[in-house]
Amino acid sequence: MRSDAREAAFKVVFSRLLGGDCPKGVRTALYGQAKLNEEERAFAERLVEAVDAHREELLRIIAEKVTSYAEERIFAADKAILLLALAEIKYFEEIPPVVSVSEATALARKYSAENSTDFVNGVLAGVINQ
Repeated sequence: MRSDAREAAFKVVFSRLLGGDCPKGVRTALYGQAKLNEEERAFAERLVEAVDAHREELLRIIAEKVTSYAEERIFAADKAILLLALAEIKYFEEIPPVVSVSEATALARKYSAENSTDFVNGVLAGVINQ
């Protein structure tokens, strides 16, 4: 399922935000733990690569939408979720933006603070409704 692939990609992006790198062996282990098939692994890798390739642009979009406090104060989990969802919205034309938002809020519900679902939804709604 793509949801499982997104969750595995989230873990990679999140670990990079915390530690700076997520070696191929760790990614392979995460994908194995999630029981991703080859198509799902490829999707997860495309997501991670899109975040890597466009990180500065995606962070700039987040900073433009979150004006109430500094980017450094955003929970790392929320930032990783937003990076993935924004990469999907901007660079995966085959995925409707509403699906990306829905998947992002599900990740926020599972991995972040109680009010993060509303935060993530609000930021992404601001992006897709502009």
